[in-house]
Amino acid sequence: MRSIIAGTVLLLSSQIAFASGGLWCDIDDDVLKLSVESGVTHGMGGPVFNFRAVAEVKSDKAPTHLKHTEFSGEHLPQYWLDNYALNLGLYRETEGDLPHGYVSITIKTQPNDEEEGSFAGDYELTVWDVGPEGSTEESLKVSHAGKVTCGTE
Repeated sequence: MRSIIAGTVLLLSSQIAFASGGLWCDIDDDVLKLSVESGVTHGMGGPVFNFRAVAEVKSDKAPTHLKHTEFSGEHLPQYWLDNYALNLGLYRETEGDLPHGYVSITIKTQPNDEEEGSFAGDYELTVWDVGPEGSTEESLKVSHAGKVTCGTE
């Protein structure tokens, strides 16, 4: 009887293992270093869990308080994952006593036909800060686009 119960538990736990995987994205260019890591289910809609990302903006134009930004699941207002695309929309505003500002990163990729579970595409970064009085919109904004690689398992 114990072997039947143990076998059933083993079988059920192996099914749970196949029900989830991971996703990641990496960027490291002259303006942005970004690392994205998350769990993702293989069920309907591929919802993410334990999402985290860390962005280091290297541009001298970016305000100091927006150069390092950490993102969690609440800062992922949009994402899309299927056999045709992996797209992420990251957005985080400043909090507390800091001046109003935000970091927005949009990632749009398509499958890399050479490697299963691999995606390649483009990203767009926007860093905006309210700045000192008399600042112009353009003086407060850092915009950059570049290449990104992502993967899933």
